[in-house]
Amino acid sequence: MSAKAIREYDGKLLLAHYLQQSPTMAAVQPAAAFEQPQPRLAQVNLSDVSTADASDKIAAAVEAALSRAERLNPWLTSTKLVAKPDQLIKRRGKSGLLLLNADWAQVKEWIRERAVKEVAVGAVSGVLKTFLVEPFVPHAADVEYYVCIQSHRDGDEILFTHEGGVEVGDVDAKALRLHVPIAQALPDSESIAGALLGGIGSPTQRAALATFIERLYAVYVDLNFTYLEINPLVVLEAAGGSGDGQQPLPQVVYLDLAAKLDQTAEFESGDKWARARSDAVVYGAADAGAGPAMDFPAPFGRELSREEAYIQELDAKTGASLKLTVLNKDGRVWTMVAGGGASVVYSDAIAALGFAGELANYGEYSGAPSEAQTYEYAKTILDLMTRSQRAEGKVLIIGGGIANFTNVATTFKGIIRALKEYKQALIATNVRIFVRRAGPNWQEGLRAMRELGETLGVEIRVYGPETHVTAIVPLALGQASPAAVGAGFRDSLAKQIPDSTAASSPGTPAAMLMTADAAPSSSSSSLAPAAPAAAAAAAAAPAAAPASADAAAAAAKPSSCWYAPFTASTRAIVYGMQPRAVQGMLDFDFICKRAVPSVACMVYPFGGNHVQKFYWGTKETLLPVFASLPEAAAQFPDADVVVNFASCRSVFASTSEMLALPQIRTIAIIAEGVPERHARKLISLAQAAGVTLIGPATVGGIKPGCFKIGNTGGMMDNIASSKLYRPGSVAYVSKSGGMSNELNNIVARTTDGVYEGVAIGGDRYPGTTFLDHMLRYEADPGCKLLLLLGEVGGAEEYKVAEAVRSGRITKPVVAWCIGTCAGLFATEVQFGHAGALANSDCETADAKNAAMRAAGIHVPDTFEALPALLNRIYADLVQSGQIVPRAEPEPPKIPIDYAWAQELGLVRKPAAFVSTICDDRGQELLYAGMRISDVFKEDIGIGGVLSLLWFKRRLPAYACKFIEMVLMLTADHGPAVSGAHNTIVTARAGKDLVSALCSGLLTIGDRFGGALDGAADLFSSAYDKGLTPRQFVDSMRKQNKLILGIGHKIKSRTNPDLRVSIITEYAKRHFPTTPILDYARAVESITTAKKDNLILNVDGAIGVLFVDLLRHSGAFSREEADEYARIGTLNGLFVLGRSIGFIGHYLDQKRLKQGLYRHPWDDISYLNPATAQNDRVQVGAAKITSA
Repeated sequence: MSAKAIREYDGKLLLAHYLQQSPTMAAVQPAAAFEQPQPRLAQVNLSDVSTADASDKIAAAVEAALSRAERLNPWLTSTKLVAKPDQLIKRRGKSGLLLLNADWAQVKEWIRERAVKEVAVGAVSGVLKTFLVEPFVPHAADVEYYVCIQSHRDGDEILFTHEGGVEVGDVDAKALRLHVPIAQALPDSESIAGALLGGIGSPTQRAALATFIERLYAVYVDLNFTYLEINPLVVLEAAGGSGDGQQPLPQVVYLDLAAKLDQTAEFESGDKWARARSDAVVYGAADAGAGPAMDFPAPFGRELSREEAYIQELDAKTGASLKLTVLNKDGRVWTMVAGGGASVVYSDAIAALGFAGELANYGEYSGAPSEAQTYEYAKTILDLMTRSQRAEGKVLIIGGGIANFTNVATTFKGIIRALKEYKQALIATNVRIFVRRAGPNWQEGLRAMRELGETLGVEIRVYGPETHVTAIVPLALGQASPAAVGAGFRDSLAKQIPDSTAASSPGTPAAMLMTADAAPSSSSSSLAPAAPAAAAAAAAAPAAAPASADAAAAAAKPSSCWYAPFTASTRAIVYGMQPRAVQGMLDFDFICKRAVPSVACMVYPFGGNHVQKFYWGTKETLLPVFASLPEAAAQFPDADVVVNFASCRSVFASTSEMLALPQIRTIAIIAEGVPERHARKLISLAQAAGVTLIGPATVGGIKPGCFKIGNTGGMMDNIASSKLYRPGSVAYVSKSGGMSNELNNIVARTTDGVYEGVAIGGDRYPGTTFLDHMLRYEADPGCKLLLLLGEVGGAEEYKVAEAVRSGRITKPVVAWCIGTCAGLFATEVQFGHAGALANSDCETADAKNAAMRAAGIHVPDTFEALPALLNRIYADLVQSGQIVPRAEPEPPKIPIDYAWAQELGLVRKPAAFVSTICDDRGQELLYAGMRISDVFKEDIGIGGVLSLLWFKRRLPAYACKFIEMVLMLTADHGPAVSGAHNTIVTARAGKDLVSALCSGLLTIGDRFGGALDGAADLFSSAYDKGLTPRQFVDSMRKQNKLILGIGHKIKSRTNPDLRVSIITEYAKRHFPTTPILDYARAVESITTAKKDNLILNVDGAIGVLFVDLLRHSGAFSREEADEYARIGTLNGLFVLGRSIGFIGHYLDQKRLKQGLYRHPWDDISYLNPATAQNDRVQVGAAKITSA
């Protein structure tokens, strides 16, 4: 969402800090003719207190909040006050939630009586937790005014009335208005006064108000407000003059304020918002920098739950979209819907069947969230859903439109994982699950979901794109489909995935779509139902289909025709490194048999000029990539379309640059989150340049057989199934990108196909409107039938209705406005798109549907009835000869990338490597099948990770701890040992870390550190052969072999090695049994009897204990235990542990800046044959002197 309400407290802080600072929007800033009073605002905030807390705890929290307010604001105790809740409540005075002219003791008592208690305001009930206290300002009623600034598509509007306060009345009817175009300066003070302040007799007040409005508008623009209302605004004139003979300026006081900020502009204004909330500004404290980030509270009556806050946090950390609003935590009907538009459609369908009160949540996931993100989202919903039970059970609807680029199988992996985790809870709650989804890799996703249904113990019914998007809703709720289709309708496309139930089962979506006797929509009464012959013709037409001769001719028109920005010769520049989107456009060109690729080149400012490899069909080709847009345009003067993938932060600058190029006629802005003021400025610039602007927040558009923007239409299989490779007769315009794919599917199944489709974007101010495109379609001879999918919020649908009523549009129009459920919710709900929120009754979906119906537009009773209505009107056009179906061309061969084919399971090849310990292919790294998130969640430690990667299984906790002990004990043994010595020498030679580490590791062998394997083998073999310890020692002596693991240069029986004591004592306490250790101890008693230092050393102790662990932990078979001991696992422990020490020595030498090491001469015995005397070689070279 973009426009989000803020608390009155925060709004007044912004004004207090920036009213005199924000740069003027007028040509010249006038001198202020008013005085701004010192801000005095005290907040009593109990947001962290819950009504579920004990009463004494709540009372203590209230007292603490009041004491804090008094401590921070000492003026509270010395002035009369006003107190009110600060929770986005309208008409607080009329609801008895306003305390006037009270002292601090009265205010405290008033707050105590209401804090953390539920109150009703109209039809909405909520808990009061935040209060605003400020000085009471005595004033006369005749100095109360009303001022409001609000944004519109083409500029801002300032409203002013001469009466303010509680009884302000109908502002829209009586307010004076000043329109400020988006690209123009604010008029001067005299013009402001003339337009708004004519009824004010006092020159002083006129001047004060005029300059205050100039300052207010400066703040409005500077801080990216989208709405700012002050009622009442009070002007207090000074009683007398000052000592120097000058008249004091009047004070302008804003007593009550309501405001909204553009949240998408946080990257631009967020620091300013935070600065105004700092302690230095609020309390006059020492400057400690910026304050906390702006807080956007939930609407009154809907407290942001912990789960909603968690999803909000997830959403903020990803480029995808994750939204959740809990409507009724005890509701029966829960949804998990992909796509902003689709989420509204599903809520509409549920509400239309009378289940609005049972709808538990609203939300959506879209924008290709990862498997891990989808898992967290699904887990949150399932947790909420299964907390309470209903006798009749619950329903979970996992729905969505046809995705453009989201991998359905990937997102379903996350959902399936969550469903498995909540298996028992779902069974206990008696949940039934209904799934409808399509898009990239939907076949694999639905197959996995269907297989889950066979093992989960919960009913899961699964449907694909052959089923109308919301047809699963009446099935899930046990209701008949409300006029899903009309007489004579027949699905023109063969099913691509079977229903999850038998074809004969009553009430399946397939059966609903095939119903022949469904009641016709009352909205089609102006058009007689098709006669049987017409119906038959219509039903047959799509199968024969597509475009008429007019459509084929229109597609070939040059791009200079105003109503046809996209033709078979259209060339585009793609701004941004988007190889996937570019390849999709080239694949579309190829299957449409275009002579020249639609993508001329790419622009990527962060790299030099180069070429990028793509496919044209099955052959490779190169596309140029330029670092600057002007250079790209100069090289390709025929490119008149730009597909702009720049981010929301940079899209304004890049699009402004595009608009300055005369050859560019169409720009599509893909980015979401573009600040509204940026978007409105771009609209103004585009209109001045005569450029068609599609977006922001759009997937783009498509002209079948000619051109597609970016990812529009989704994957090639969806483009083929919707027959978008050739033109039909129906042109549509939609706000939703996901629902535009759904419209492609509906149109292909009920008519001869799509002629053109555009998704204008879901923001409040799209670059072009519904009417802009509908007028293009009206003028285009290839288009015969118009389709509009609007939504709640805004008023653009009324302009289309007026165009139909006045005769500007004469072609048949079918339309539907989604969001009809909005009026059935007790609190305000922001739907998926930024513009999907009704700010007045006329912006509701019901009102707009009624207005379009009254204008003669064909409006169905529900969205579910849209396909039938569209089919009947198409049948009538065929019958009347306005559409002449043509023979269906041969379906094109669709090239497919090897990687995608492999993901779909269509190809195979032998692997070059085999790995069984780790998998990095999915959304989350796996260690031996264990997710990396679970590794940390279960805190398995280094020992646990080693057990997964070395042994491919979880070992008992004591075994993991033993592994970690071994690593700690073997980490280092001083700088004198050979490995550390080599590491130090190499480090001092100036070599890098890896080289120094390797030089140390290469010394590990039987004589240094590598005795673990040998010791384990010797002792375990002797034990397995049944040799007594004495026999074993004697046999080794006879073979003249050392017993590996026995002996130490320094340690002895009287000076034991504490490392050995630590691990052997641990093993004795925690291992099930230690037979090999006991055997080695018996050998030690024999060897130490001969020599005191022939003790069991640390290598031997680790070796024999690891054999005991492998054999007796219960995690390995005997064969596995012997194999791990044989293949070097034990030496691996020493290598891993000692690497810690070697790295430490390397870092130590570097930190000490030690120079090149040279071994001293006096530590070397030089053997010189020339000095040999009497067959004896002289040694001690340092002491040899010449004769």
